Amino acid sequence: MDENNQTFVSGFLLLGLSGYPKTEIIYFAIVLAMYLVILTGNGVLIIASIFDARLHTPMYFFLGNLSFLDICYTTSSVPSTLVSLISKKRNISFSGCAVQMFFGFAMGSTECLLLGMMAFDRYVAILYVSMASVSWFSGGINSVVQTSLAMRLPFCGNNVINHFTCEVLAVLKLACADISLNIITMVISNMAFLVLPLLVIFFSYMFILHTILRMNSATGRRKAFSTCSAHLTVVVIFYGTIFSMYAKPKSQDLTGEDNFQTSDKIISLFYGVVTPMLNPIIYSLRNKDVKAAVKYILKQKYIQ
Repeated sequence: MDENNQTFVSGFLLLGLSGYPKTEIIYFAIVLAMYLVILTGNGVLIIASIFDARLHTPMYFFLGNLSFLDICYTTSSVPSTLVSLISKKRNISFSGCAVQMFFGFAMGSTECLLLGMMAFDRYVAILYVSMASVSWFSGGINSVVQTSLAMRLPFCGNNVINHFTCEVLAVLKLACADISLNIITMVISNMAFLVLPLLVIFFSYMFILHTILRMNSATGRRKAFSTCSAHLTVVVIFYGTIFSMYAKPKSQDLTGEDNFQTSDKIISLFYGVVTPMLNPIIYSLRNKDVKAAVKYILKQKYIQ
């Protein structure tokens, strides 16, 4: 493109589901309900893990981190999505887009590592604070790199992002410059934040499966399998949907004129809203320790 004819944008327009007004209403109701569940479920777990000394263990330290992360992750995008769906206000400034992209990418990257760390925290419990810190720090660094590389690009003419938020792949489609460096760094990011944590989880569950099969109690085996299957459901939904978005052939997805399909937007709903909603339910709220902690905190509150 001739540089003299370039018109650089100062903001973006988030398309969302603007072509489907009835679907927007349904989507608004579903996302709002899920967001309230996310705030309530994760908030309860955070409060319980802080105020009940019985939950001051490495496992609940990680779960508290995961709950806080999920609240931050969804809050970085869901409120603005809900506003755009109900008020039709879809514009976002260039800096606002960069901030939203940073927090979304940082929280997503951190959760990828945190889920991997949680898979073997029982073996290195003494390092749990360091492991959580590494997850947060690495996720932040990865987001700084990806966001800065994306937002340094020139965006010419078309400023319509075919997505609900400033999702990095949707933004890169608008760039009118070479994005080879972005593709390379994203491949490296996929290896570090998707493949490696998944390998850790896989080998951890192989060890757990081996241990379960050696149990003498059939009841114990059924209970262990039930717990593991619930955890694996979260892992499959979270990593599976992210893989479907970020591990596609880059030559087809980031270059050319094709836009995000509606299915891609719905997929983003799963790793952006569904998984944060399921995490506290599957990991904690079904747990007897957490239920006992919540009852204890409520009892203390009423006594006071």
